[in-house]
Amino acid sequence: MLEPGRDTLLVPLPLFHMYGMEGVQSAAFMGGLSMTLIANPRDVKGVLRTIRRERPAFICAVPTLLNSLLVHSMTKSGKVSWKSVKLCFSGAAALMSDTQQRFEELTGGVIVEGYSLTEAQMAVLANPVAGVKKSGSVGMPLPDVEILIVDPEEGSKQLAFGETGEIVFKAPQLMQGYWKRPEETKEMIRVSDTGERMLFTGDLGYLDEDGYLFIVDRKKDLIKTSGYQVWPREIEEVISSHPAVHEVGVAGIPDKMRGEKAKAWIVLNEGAKPTEAELKAWCRERLAPYKVPAKFEFVADLPKTQVGKVLRRALKEAEARAG
Repeated sequence: MLEPGRDTLLVPLPLFHMYGMEGVQSAAFMGGLSMTLIANPRDVKGVLRTIRRERPAFICAVPTLLNSLLVHSMTKSGKVSWKSVKLCFSGAAALMSDTQQRFEELTGGVIVEGYSLTEAQMAVLANPVAGVKKSGSVGMPLPDVEILIVDPEEGSKQLAFGETGEIVFKAPQLMQGYWKRPEETKEMIRVSDTGERMLFTGDLGYLDEDGYLFIVDRKKDLIKTSGYQVWPREIEEVISSHPAVHEVGVAGIPDKMRGEKAKAWIVLNEGAKPTEAELKAWCRERLAPYKVPAKFEFVADLPKTQVGKVLRRALKEAEARAG
């Protein structure tokens, strides 16, 4: 698919992060690809101008940037050609199915998602480029990686296919530990009865019978409302599919009656003006009643990490400060 010595890899990622530093640079060196580095990925217009000028065949990015590129006026007006793109790798955060579909329709290329944690360096699993890709899955384990799903309470019982639990993996590239933080290290890295080191990710998911992993959400982000368990990612998938929505973050906020309730923070597409009632109706058609957010707030942007992952924790903290 990619041609060594001819194709270019677009890198809108900070090289101090594991994703860009070890993953993307290594892929370029091993694949014989030139790299086009983006100094400021938040400058979406600048990224699009670079795509128009350099015509990359391969892009490694995060979902929030991909979505911003897709909805930008330069893309919608046809001022940027995407037909040079053969392959895109998305990581660091959950890729919405709507973003994946729009990207592949626009480029004619393939977008694949991978999964890992900094504590395990680069991707421990990924979707196959030429093989079967399942909607909502982050793929299958790479060589020398073993994935386990265990009960989320104690982490001592391995669960069957289709059952949701904490994602644990064994791999040769696991970190030794956190610098001068032995307690946190013990929580994250545990040793099995057979002496194997295992990384407890804090993410919840399930494996299907073909070995594909589906991530449900972070354990710490679980919303418990009126005795029900609600996963923010499911709500985000529904809201992000609304044509007026550019980005969305969902988190649980305190509620005297329910314990917690879901709230959605929404960045709208330019010129879009949906009402809260319209978005709530959209959710009611696609979600169980107890999963529909109780509150919606329209914001100019969402707090993110330096690689573009939405910080739900920061959304909750801002809500608490606002009273």
